[in-house]
Amino acid sequence: MGTIAVDPSLSLQIGRGSNQHGAVVEEIDGLIKVYKDGYVERPLIVPHVSTALPPEFGVIAKDVSIDKFTNIWARFYVPKCSNSGRFPLVVYFHGGGFCVGSAAWSCYHEFLARLAANASCIIMSINYRLAPENPLPAAYEDGLKALLWLKQGALNGSVEEWWQGMCNLSSVFLAGDSAGANIAHNVAARSITNSLKPLILKGTILIQPFFGGEARTDSEKYMDQSPQSALSLAASDTYWRLALPGGTNRDHPWCNPMAKGWTKLGEMRLPPTLVCVSEMDILKDRNLEFCAALAKAGKRVEHVVYKGVGHAFQVLSRSQLSQTRTLELMAHIKAFIS
Repeated sequence: MGTIAVDPSLSLQIGRGSNQHGAVVEEIDGLIKVYKDGYVERPLIVPHVSTALPPEFGVIAKDVSIDKFTNIWARFYVPKCSNSGRFPLVVYFHGGGFCVGSAAWSCYHEFLARLAANASCIIMSINYRLAPENPLPAAYEDGLKALLWLKQGALNGSVEEWWQGMCNLSSVFLAGDSAGANIAHNVAARSITNSLKPLILKGTILIQPFFGGEARTDSEKYMDQSPQSALSLAASDTYWRLALPGGTNRDHPWCNPMAKGWTKLGEMRLPPTLVCVSEMDILKDRNLEFCAALAKAGKRVEHVVYKGVGHAFQVLSRSQLSQTRTLELMAHIKAFIS
């Protein structure tokens, strides 16, 4: 995500007393400021909401702690009734360039509740640690920890029974949008070296996956972006500077999985992958290159391009076209996990 409009009065309130932290060394307007002494400001531009949902959604939501020490938690979304046995489980990671966002953001709360209902699945939305305070691989470690928490709960019966009895742990999918899709991909790769039984990872769902590289793609160089675009090239570069380990660049494999060619992907044991691409997204070309590299490496991959919409349309845009494309996205996810 890039620049989002914010109330100017909020900026004035946030600015008071900021000089004590020195100069601003990194900034994405309206989203994050990092000061010379390491202090980080994140304006509250998206409301944090409780688990409450309108009855017509037909979904129950509840927050569950995974690791109190690192403050990792998850928000579960469970359809109220099932006519077809147990639901598949989708473990979801929110977007935000690894640096902003929350499982409690109102835009994700609404989107994931609707997705749980429309795609007939249980969703576990992970609230992971953010950069720059916790640079990568912290978010990947948190994702894997969430899977191991699920595994342990299934083995010893300690997982919350209110949803476990409705969940098919032999049909687990990792999903996310933007940076969350990057996390889903990297957690999938890491999970292969960890036995997750009785969990069975069936696939990954990558919505506008946030990848990068030192060399620019055509869509990064030439895609027209409005001032309200959810991801600009400048914001993308800033997110990567804040998220990657010190001394690395955008050809680090966590940012650019194709940096060493498709053969590196060929060495990874990956489940079937669905990639959802936005036509007006600066990441479009990079997402399509990723799909081609997966296919060349012999991986099962399918992709869909959503016409006329940009990055994060499913959570940040209220246009009629975006709402139509969001319903299409949910239908494609439902078909993939069925």
